[in-house]
Amino acid sequence: MSNFDKSSIRTFRFVRCSFDAETGVARLVYAFDDGPELTETVTVPGAPFVLDATRAQAVEQAVRLLHLITGVSYYKAAVPNEIRIDGYAIDAATAVLMEQVYVHGLGEFAYRNGLSLHGRVRFPVGAQGPSPAPSAGLREHALVAIGGGKDSLVSIEALRGAGIEQTVTWIGGSQLIAACAARTGLATLNIGRALAPELFEYNRQGAWNGHIPVTAINSAIMVLAALLHGVDQVVFSNERSASYGSMIPGTGEVNHQWSKGWAFESAFGAHVQSHVAADLQYYSLLRPLSELAVARQFARTDHYDAHFSSCNRNFHLLGERPTNRWCGVCPKCHFVFLALAPFMPKPRLVGIFGRNLLDDANQTGGFDALLEYQDHKPFECVGEGQESRAAMATLGDRPEWREDVIVSRFNHEIRPQLDAADLMVAPLLEIGGEHRIPAALWERLRANFAA
Repeated sequence: MSNFDKSSIRTFRFVRCSFDAETGVARLVYAFDDGPELTETVTVPGAPFVLDATRAQAVEQAVRLLHLITGVSYYKAAVPNEIRIDGYAIDAATAVLMEQVYVHGLGEFAYRNGLSLHGRVRFPVGAQGPSPAPSAGLREHALVAIGGGKDSLVSIEALRGAGIEQTVTWIGGSQLIAACAARTGLATLNIGRALAPELFEYNRQGAWNGHIPVTAINSAIMVLAALLHGVDQVVFSNERSASYGSMIPGTGEVNHQWSKGWAFESAFGAHVQSHVAADLQYYSLLRPLSELAVARQFARTDHYDAHFSSCNRNFHLLGERPTNRWCGVCPKCHFVFLALAPFMPKPRLVGIFGRNLLDDANQTGGFDALLEYQDHKPFECVGEGQESRAAMATLGDRPEWREDVIVSRFNHEIRPQLDAADLMVAPLLEIGGEHRIPAALWERLRANFAA
């Protein structure tokens, strides 16, 4: 392969995309300038798929949407000034959505690499706005994204309680997610995704690299899968605090989890209904809840205690035997431990993690970042600083926790500097705010979540 020189690249090209109903394989092809083609594949189990004309048209639109969004993984290698779409044309609304996904979804990537993407990402408009997408004749059934952590398990159990038929769905080969999915006892769908191997070689040769909006990509993959399986709901489990980023001095807000936030959910969900299929609903079941409210829901059952993990390090490191599901030192481990502590007996929580993270002085800096004390919120999918402060204050009032070294330090050093209103859990457990949950379903769920 010729050397990859990111500074010499002028154009990123969406070359073509296709879907084979016989095999269930979508092929997404990209290139830089006139360089070699980069082909990613997404494989949806269940082929061959028999599609009527309306659904086949919806699938074609979904494959194009997937092609455009997944391109973010490749575009970021060089961030050239020109974007070209060779195989088809897009309308102005699609261009606006893509510019949001690329600029905001690559916000952390740009910040860490000292780049600015504002005004730089421009998708070419070459088509008139389409007439509204028709209904695709989908049946009531939810594809629910599972990530192996507490949030998706709360959604799955809430849908089960509401009597919604569901298939637990994930992308890639994580053993931990597979074990969690099996534990639900529900139907499962494991979608395959293979990135173009050249991308890894480009990275070795100095391509720009960093965080991408994975939830946006997974959302587009699951929209395609829902159409192929003829089901009318794609459900994620992103809570209210996903919409808030880290405040960086001199830079402003940078949201590690932008594609888990309300801005993406609302724009993407509306686009799917206007451009792909009118009867396909995309929503997050937990959007009206805070992280602490989700933790309270999760603590109500111990069914998943030995199976779930929110530790991102273990998702990278899992080999043949996932013996230790929690590294105990990353921001996700810190936050999940802290969020569950107010709602769970201490021996149960320490049993899940294998140790008491709040009684380890070496973890002080990690918890300070969650509290936004002398540091900014970590670039991780963790709750807001106020949630962490309120949870810590709750523990500081409880005899079984307040002697632990990090809780004790909070009580003596940090708590006196904070307003009393900043330390109350109850307001953070209130249910509310914008969401896309179907109205009839939300009426069934709301009382359960609030109780």
